[in-house]
Amino acid sequence: MTSRRQFIGATASLLLPLPSWAQSFPTKPIRYIVPVAAGGGNDMIARVVTEKWGRILGQTFVVENQSGGGGVIACQTTMRAAPDGYTLMQGYVATHGTNPATRKVPYDAIKDFTPIGMIGATPNVLIVNSQVPVKNMREFIDYARKNPGKLSYGTAGQGSLTHMTMELFKQETGLFILHIPYRGIAPAFNDLLGGQTQTMFPGLAAALQYIQSGRVRALAVTGPKRSPVLKDVPTMEELGFKGFDAMQWYGTVGPLGIPADIVKRLNETQVATLKLPEMREKLAIEAVEPMPMSPEQFSQFIKNEVKRWSALAKARNIQLEE
Repeated sequence: MTSRRQFIGATASLLLPLPSWAQSFPTKPIRYIVPVAAGGGNDMIARVVTEKWGRILGQTFVVENQSGGGGVIACQTTMRAAPDGYTLMQGYVATHGTNPATRKVPYDAIKDFTPIGMIGATPNVLIVNSQVPVKNMREFIDYARKNPGKLSYGTAGQGSLTHMTMELFKQETGLFILHIPYRGIAPAFNDLLGGQTQTMFPGLAAALQYIQSGRVRALAVTGPKRSPVLKDVPTMEELGFKGFDAMQWYGTVGPLGIPADIVKRLNETQVATLKLPEMREKLAIEAVEPMPMSPEQFSQFIKNEVKRWSALAKARNIQLEE
């Protein structure tokens, strides 16, 4: 149950004076574009958040899935929409991080959008097949150095976060581990479990069932702190990899030019939504930790992501042809 204090805190922003164009906002349902097909974790997060967000905002969100082009179609639809707050999109690490860094996309992740706010993030986890004779990071690095060319890692595809995170790890350690790209994370896991590949750096939500069953071994997680579902697994930061906080993140953006007061209203109600106790529980299904931010903080976050992955793509010579 939500306490009276929590309810007051969640709705206090609605009582702030707003200019004429924002006083009545929203007066109709809000279109919420999700840049992936229905049914996955990204889609689930959108539906869970917008259902509660709509209640606080006093209007319905209509979730619309627009998959295709690695998020390009959804991004183009969003950037071309009227900047009135009635069309929003769930941007994430691919649309506003790794894709602009590794390929030519017909949008500018920074200049063509209005950041509304961060939703949350899930860490990536460095895992090895249980038959690999290592139990921790130090042993893994030693084993890889003593067996050059014998280790390979699978990913969800060229330029995916699973690819970029492992390349960041290889850059930090100087290890040679062969990249095997797949069409999605499921076939990559099939070969890891079968021993055709030996290691991977997937999102925690995808890996958790295999970690818990003992079929793979978790060596480290990304992010600023240990995952509550893997309390015994250290962070990369703890192991000496400073700033290694690559994560699968999700947030809300709209077309460029949404009036500041409408952005403020959307952000404050989104933050109130993320602070609801039940929201943390629902997002935990996808191992997502709520990370509410102001529009300014989220804007800077996106800039940092594009900069980080662009620098890595250049250093590792990762540039994909569409």
